[in-house]
Amino acid sequence: MTERISFQPYLEQLARLNPVRWTGTVTAMVGLLLESAGPAAAVGDFCEILTSNGRSIRVQVIGFRNGKVLSMPLEETDGLQLGDVMIARGDEAKVAVGASLLGRVLDGFGKPIDGKGPIDAEAFYDLYCTPPGPLEREPIKEPLVTGIKAIDSLLPCGKGQRIGLFGGSGVGKSTLLGSMSRHNFADVTVIALIGERNREVRGFIEQELGPEGLARSVVVVATSDRPAPLRIRACFLALAISEFFRDQGKSVLLVMDSVTRLAMAQREIGLAAGEPPSQKGYTPSVFNLLPKVFERAGNFQKGSITGFFTVLVEGDDFNEPICDAVRAILDGHIILSRDLGAAGHYPAIDILQSVSRLASQVATPDQKPWMQAVRESMATYQRAQDLILLGAYAAGTNPRLDAAIRTRTELEKFLRQEPHAKFTREETLGGLRDLATILS
Repeated sequence: MTERISFQPYLEQLARLNPVRWTGTVTAMVGLLLESAGPAAAVGDFCEILTSNGRSIRVQVIGFRNGKVLSMPLEETDGLQLGDVMIARGDEAKVAVGASLLGRVLDGFGKPIDGKGPIDAEAFYDLYCTPPGPLEREPIKEPLVTGIKAIDSLLPCGKGQRIGLFGGSGVGKSTLLGSMSRHNFADVTVIALIGERNREVRGFIEQELGPEGLARSVVVVATSDRPAPLRIRACFLALAISEFFRDQGKSVLLVMDSVTRLAMAQREIGLAAGEPPSQKGYTPSVFNLLPKVFERAGNFQKGSITGFFTVLVEGDDFNEPICDAVRAILDGHIILSRDLGAAGHYPAIDILQSVSRLASQVATPDQKPWMQAVRESMATYQRAQDLILLGAYAAGTNPRLDAAIRTRTELEKFLRQEPHAKFTREETLGGLRDLATILS
C-alpha cells in the first residue's frame, strides 16, 4: 500500500516566502549607525548584509535620512565593506512558538542557547503587533498568587495586572523575581533578561529559578554586550511568546528585568538616528516605546498576561524620568528599600511606599480590613519612630501606638521570607488575620 505524503507543511512554508529579493548596497557606517542605498524596507524591518568574505550580518532598520536607509547591526560587523549587498528580510519579525518552548533558554533571535536542540514550531507570532484595544480587555478580579507573603497579603495582584518593581542596585530585585518565578501559581512564566551581565544569567537560571521553575518557564536572554536593537527585540520576543500561551487559555506571568536597560537601548538607537535628547538624555522614542510594551499585558477573554517589570533606580532617585513614566502607566508599584536590605530584611519591600491599584478588586472581603489594620499600624509606628528610638515616648499615651510597638516583632517576622520559602494563599491570609486580631 502506497503511503500518502502530505504537502501541507511545505505549502505553508512556501506561502511565507517572498519571491522578490529587495536589495540595496552599503554606502557608509559611522559608529553604530549603518547607511545604505535601499533596500525597500520599513522602520523595524530586519535586513541581512552579505559581505564579500562570505559572512552574513543581520541589521534592523531604525530610520531614513536624505533618501538613505539607516540601520543598526544586530551582530559584530567584522568584514563589512563599502558596497556590500543588503537584502530585506521582512519575515524575520516573527518568532516560532509552541509548547516545546517550556524549559528552554532563547537568545534575542529566538534561537535556543541551552544546547537542547531546535524548537518544534506550532505557529509563528508577530513581534511588533498592536496592543489589544481597551474594549478587548476583561475586568481583573481573580488574584495571582506569587508565593511571597508580603505581596499576597498587603499588595495583592490580579491576573492581568502590570506591576513595577523599583529599587537601586543590590537590593534584591533579581532574587525576588526568581522567587516569584519559581513559586507563583500561574500556568506559564516568561522571563526576559534584558541587558543583564553575562555572569548573572546562568546564576539566575540555576540558583534563583532552579529546575522546578525552569520546567514551566521560557527564558529570553539579551545580555549587556549585545547590540541595542537585539536587546529591544528580546523584549518583544518575550511578549510574543507570552501572547502565544495566552491564546492557549493559559495564565501567563511575564517577568522583565529590566525596563531601565530597555530604555537605555532605545535611547542608544534614538541618539544614533539623530533624535534630539529630552529628559535626562532620554529621547522621545523611549517614552513612546514603554506603553507599547506594557499595554500588551492584561486580562483577556482567552487568557491573561500578568507583568512584573523591574526598574533600576539610578542613585535611589525614585523621581527620575523612567521611574515617573513607568509608574504612570502600570497598575501598581513595589518599592524595594535599601535600608531594609542593609538590615538583612528579605524581601526588602517598603510596604507603605508600595501600591497595588487593584488590591480592592482582588482581595477577599475579609482581607480588606486586615490589610487596613496592618498598614495603619505600620504608618503609626513610622510616624513616631524617632521618638521611640530616642526613648521619648511614654507607654500608654497612645493606645494605637502601644499596639504597633507590641506587635512590631511579629509583623517583621511575618513580612520576612527566605528566598526558597513558598506560602499558599491560605497560609498567607491566616498569618495576616492573626496579625490584625492582635492589633484590634
